[in-house]
Amino acid sequence: MNYLVAVLRDRIQAEEASITLEKEGIPTASISILGKGYKSADEFGLIDPNQEAKKQSSLLSFWLVPFGFVAGAAFNLLTGLNTFPWAGSTGNVIIGALLGAGAGAMGGFFAGGGVGLVIGGGDALPYRNRLNAGKYIVVVKGSELVTRQATKILRQFEPENLQGYNDPDQQ
Repeated sequence: MNYLVAVLRDRIQAEEASITLEKEGIPTASISILGKGYKSADEFGLIDPNQEAKKQSSLLSFWLVPFGFVAGAAFNLLTGLNTFPWAGSTGNVIIGALLGAGAGAMGGFFAGGGVGLVIGGGDALPYRNRLNAGKYIVVVKGSELVTRQATKILRQFEPENLQGYNDPDQQ
């Protein structure tokens, strides 16, 4: 499945583009308009970078917290540190393990959240920003032939941005 995304300056231009696409034989089901009064970014399925960051953070924490727990206990056992004399040797191992788990949780939160914000959104964030600025987006999905035809038509409207995407998961 191929996608063609055109960013247009206002609602009138987006509606004209949609009507022209329909007149030229592009199926109505293949055309979507995003913007005020039409589909929102969430309804269309543009990834929210904040949600992606949370997902990435929790996935990374799932692995780092247990690893940190084991690594903290192992470090304390190997070094024989007696940081908290009141806790005894077993208590020091448990405290070391809990501190390691805490370090793993922080690593998952900061590294996973940061990575999710940077790579999670892809091009979705600039498109969301344009929608928030009052622009309209026309999306055409279909075969390569359909998107090529739509590209020729949409260029007439001098869009701010015209970008094609290929979704390898949907062939």
